[in-house]
Amino acid sequence: MVSLYSHLECTCCKKTFDKYAIHTYCLDCQQPLSAIYNLEKSTPYTTIDVEERSMWRYKKLLPIIDAKHIVSLGEGGTPMLQLHHTSQTLGLDQVLLMKDESGNPTGSFKARGMSAAISKAKEFSITQCCTPTAGNAGSAMAAYCAKANMKAKVYMPILTPKMFLYDTQLMGAEVVQVDGSIRDAGLLMQQDNKDKSMWDLSTMKEPFRLEGKKTMGYEIAEQLNWQLPDVILYPTGGGTGLIGIWKAFQEMLQMGWISYIPTKMVAVQLAGCDPIVKAYESSSDVSQLCEDPQPTAANGLRVPKAFADKMILDAIYKSGGFATRVKEDDMLLMLKQIASSEGYFISPEGAALFCALKQSLENGLIKRTEKVVVINTGSGYKYVENLW
Repeated sequence: MVSLYSHLECTCCKKTFDKYAIHTYCLDCQQPLSAIYNLEKSTPYTTIDVEERSMWRYKKLLPIIDAKHIVSLGEGGTPMLQLHHTSQTLGLDQVLLMKDESGNPTGSFKARGMSAAISKAKEFSITQCCTPTAGNAGSAMAAYCAKANMKAKVYMPILTPKMFLYDTQLMGAEVVQVDGSIRDAGLLMQQDNKDKSMWDLSTMKEPFRLEGKKTMGYEIAEQLNWQLPDVILYPTGGGTGLIGIWKAFQEMLQMGWISYIPTKMVAVQLAGCDPIVKAYESSSDVSQLCEDPQPTAANGLRVPKAFADKMILDAIYKSGGFATRVKEDDMLLMLKQIASSEGYFISPEGAALFCALKQSLENGLIKRTEKVVVINTGSGYKYVENLW
């Protein structure tokens, strides 16, 4: 395997970092790092390993230098589903598409990021990792650490459904429960990890989870025969998935796999925790801390302030997209409607997207003629305790 991975670059000051050394984020700018690849207009489609069905079909566009370090549980390769009934209900001219991430290992899109990050940790000979989690990230990190024979320590809010606690512990991780939000969990983890004995896999505080998440963008393009959709709606807490998809589109443009990017990136949050929406509404390039994030069935959306808020907003602005909020009750009702009409038990975060789509069609932000993709980030079965 010959990865096209070149180096890391600060997303703010553009300072470069050696790919053979361990880096977290830019300490000067306090901003995330991004993996840069040697891409040219002549980079062929044969870069894709068509025999591989997991996200590692794009391994040459991922940062693992030696394939022997890849830690995979079969993540990626998720289906693009056609939702005919919902399309008719919403009055769409084209069939609504749902990229369904619920079939990933541990039940969510978080598997993609953790596969890439734990693979890189293995390549760096790291033996212990830690992360704060709203649920799915902790489950995924525990699973991939188990596969890689690494120690895992997860910091989890007490309000997290017990299913996430159970499967994280089942995978052998040490779990610390925290009275508060994911931000409070992260603060306690930082205090416990002052000696840096554990590799911090907090969202965007290392550069490699993003690389795994970007494979959603490559899959969307490939599944649509390299014709990108007009709109992608994404449930935005930490925002890595939204940023990753946008990064993949930029890389494909650089390689000549697509000629332009028509896609508007839409960030969806809840009214009880909506810092990105408020920043967008004020035309700001940075969000403010949500001081009192409300409890919600959609644990992944209870993020008071994303570390990569500038990158999220940058993707929204550059794509001509927008950020919007929905109500908790509407989200829960929509989850039931999708289940009863389409047969899919989607995550609450996924249900929020359908509420946002309905609102955006009504207020004209999305046209009924546009090709729309919603990303269901996980399985609703893991949220049963919240939904019962």
